[in-house]
Amino acid sequence: MDTYKEVAEVNLWGTVRVTKACLPLIRRAKGRVVNISSMLGRMANPARSPYCITKFGVEAFSDCLRYEMHPMGVKVSVVEPGNFIAATSLYSPEKIKAIADKMWAELPETVKNDYGRKYFDEKIARMNTYCNSGSTDTSPVINAITHALTATAPYTRYHPMDYYWWLRMQVMTHLPGAISDRIYIH
Repeated sequence: MDTYKEVAEVNLWGTVRVTKACLPLIRRAKGRVVNISSMLGRMANPARSPYCITKFGVEAFSDCLRYEMHPMGVKVSVVEPGNFIAATSLYSPEKIKAIADKMWAELPETVKNDYGRKYFDEKIARMNTYCNSGSTDTSPVINAITHALTATAPYTRYHPMDYYWWLRMQVMTHLPGAISDRIYIH
């Protein structure tokens, strides 16, 4: 639960707090709100539920805010980057190992027994691979933010990501769950 709370404190509640604090000035100026979500705010992913939950929350908050602010002339956009984690240096292999060791140590015995160490280690290995993959060029994200802030008619959503992730997000969000599950889970 600590992980869920820590991630939510930054990704969700931080976004809400900063937006709410600035909103009176933004409303008066008929300005812009540009929130940073993630492709994982539109499609879930195994072993990333704390992150996905917070980014789904940012999506919902931004949508509600867009509806509420429209009559006041405030435009709200969401930038949903794909896999740029390699460009952020947020997770080194050492940090992932430290987090994994802490998580395993704190898991209840029933959970350890139900999943087993092999399953856990496979998910950590997949996380390592994910964190060392993706784009290191953040210019698509910067360009999306710049467009959202300066364009006369900004988009509701921006999707700076590699084609693979864009296609996967379309499949996961537009096809029936039974089909996307068949493609990506089974």
